Parts: sequence; C-alpha cells; structure tokens
Amino acid sequence: MTAPYRVVAVSGSLHEPSKTTALIRAIAAAVAERTAVEVEVIELTDIGPDLAGALSRDQLPARVEEKLVAIEQADLLIVGSPVYRASFTGLFKHLFDFVGQYELVGKPVLLAATGGGERHALIIEHQLRPLFAFFQALTLPIGVYASNTDFDGYEINSDVLRSRIDLAADRALPLVNYAASQPLAALAI
Repeated sequence: MTAPYRVVAVSGSLHEPSKTTALIRAIAAAVAERTAVEVEVIELTDIGPDLAGALSRDQLPARVEEKLVAIEQADLLIVGSPVYRASFTGLFKHLFDFVGQYELVGKPVLLAATGGGERHALIIEHQLRPLFAFFQALTLPIGVYASNTDFDGYEINSDVLRSRIDLAADRALPLVNYAASQPLAALAI
C-alpha cells in the first residue's frame, strides 16, 4: 500500500459555523471514502486574525507558516469560499498571496463555493479558477457550488449536492493519482 494522500481543505469563510466549511468537509469525506487520505482542514476563522496584519510571509506566526507549508505540500487541495461581494473573501485571497508562486504547479485543486442563490455559482469559473491558474495548478474540471437551499442549518440536505460532491470526488482521483506519480521537475513549467 502506498502512503495516504495529503488532502488539505481550505475554508475561506469568516464565520463559524459555516456552510462553506461544511461543504469542504463533505468533499474531503467523499474523497476519503474512495482512497486512503490524511485530511487537514484550514479555516480562516482560526488563522485569519494572524494573517490580517502581515505584509510578507516572514511576518506570519509559526502556526500560519505551518498551514502554508501544508497547502504547498498537499497532494490535493480542496478550496472553498463563500461569495462575498461578487468574489471570494479578502482573507482567502490574502492567505494565497503568501503561497509560493511555483509551489502549486501541477497540483490538483478542487474548487468549491457557497452563496445565497444559484446566480453566484459562476464564482468558481470567474474568480477561483483564474486565481489558481496563476499558480499553474491543475484545477479540476468539476467544481462544487452550494446555495443556501442545499442546507438545513449547516448540514447538507440536498441529494443533488451530494451527487455532485460524489461526482467531483470520483473525477478528481485519477488526476490526483497522476499528479502524485509525477516527479516535481516534470510538473514545473
């Protein structure tokens, strides 16, 4: 048996409890049902206050540096943000401002978002995908969007959403397997 994949799930939500955090945890759980993984969830509600005043990576506390290293060393990133003023949250972007420019080259990234209604679903294509294209990451073709109607409180109550999560996990694994099998130099561009 090979070592478990390192899955890092990042929630850009500024609130706890959070539908976004519930969504990325559900996606991570779906991946874990299909293969051996070690999952780490990074929540901005936890590290956000330490990010807010930093202008460079060397100004961050050690615990935030550890989260950045986890992001950079993940075999699969699951990233999600609530829609906030037509985009992802500012602290979510600020966190990724500290990620090394070439540390995500070829890394599979599963994109997710939550919002008040279906019209916000394009955040995945128009905001998240371009951000990770900058890093030359491998954004997975199927993103997962959830609206308020997909939840009962902070629990997923939509069979359609559960099916989309399962489909995203199924389609992610061949790409995760491929990326994990490649030497890092082969992925650098």
